[in-house]
Amino acid sequence: MNGILIIDKPAGMTSHDVVASVRRITGERSVGHLGTLDPMATGVLPLVLGRMTRLAQFYSGAEKSYEGAVRFGFATNTYDADGDAVGLRQEVTLSVDQVRQAATEFAGKIEQMPPPFSAKKIAGVPAYKLARKKQEVPLKPVQIEVVQFEILGLTRDLAEFRATVGSGTYLRSIAHDLGQKLGVGGHLARLRRTRVGEFGLEEAKSLDELWGHMQRPITDIMSTMKSPSCFQHPRTILPAFPAVTASEGILPRLLNGNAINLPEFSTARLVKVFRGQSELIAIAQRIAGTLFQPKVVLAESPVAAHSMRT
Repeated sequence: MNGILIIDKPAGMTSHDVVASVRRITGERSVGHLGTLDPMATGVLPLVLGRMTRLAQFYSGAEKSYEGAVRFGFATNTYDADGDAVGLRQEVTLSVDQVRQAATEFAGKIEQMPPPFSAKKIAGVPAYKLARKKQEVPLKPVQIEVVQFEILGLTRDLAEFRATVGSGTYLRSIAHDLGQKLGVGGHLARLRRTRVGEFGLEEAKSLDELWGHMQRPITDIMSTMKSPSCFQHPRTILPAFPAVTASEGILPRLLNGNAINLPEFSTARLVKVFRGQSELIAIAQRIAGTLFQPKVVLAESPVAAHSMRT
């Protein structure tokens, strides 16, 4: 089963839990995700199934958008609402203008210290394993990019925000650091991811919806998988890459990993190659002039298919 599926992750599940659930529901063992969400967080979790897992490399730098809230008054050891309070609770008498002014420092390319309870590796060991044992977690700051961090409003101790960030950004750290800057402590109270690259909430399905879909007759399932109602239609993914429908003459060369000539794409770096209107068979990379080499092949080559039959 090959495709890209957008799940609306519920709170309380890890991204790995969602992957495991989709494996059980679909029967497809090869399932990966395009960006982890913390257990507390909800929202867009794109999953790649089957041969489509080979596309994950093209989403490693995808921007992600969120809506959430920061609660002021105390920090937590995990930097979010799932953690234990650190220090004494403080009275919060902030104005929305104070919070917005402080938030301006969390924009652009900045240095960020990852949370101690994170998957960052320290000598090969995830930081959260050290933090759980109350051991020292010697993390180093990393450069991230915050495209947008907008404070929408403040109600008592709770500031609502909207954010768009680059890969590797921890909104938990921004919430924690914002609380420190304002002198009252703070942590991430709520987080919902609204977009990853081209994938948004409007396309997301719940696990219950996916389960209901997979209970239909197999002929209906296969028909629906070819349309955007369940899996993402291949023509809609990686919109920055131009698309070409391969002629029958170049298909064998392409599927066997050989370079092909695409005169109409002399300025493109990467191209999506289709067989027909809906079968994405390869991502090709320009190597010189109008010559493109398959970087990722998503369809079985004629030679491999013949070997399997014999």
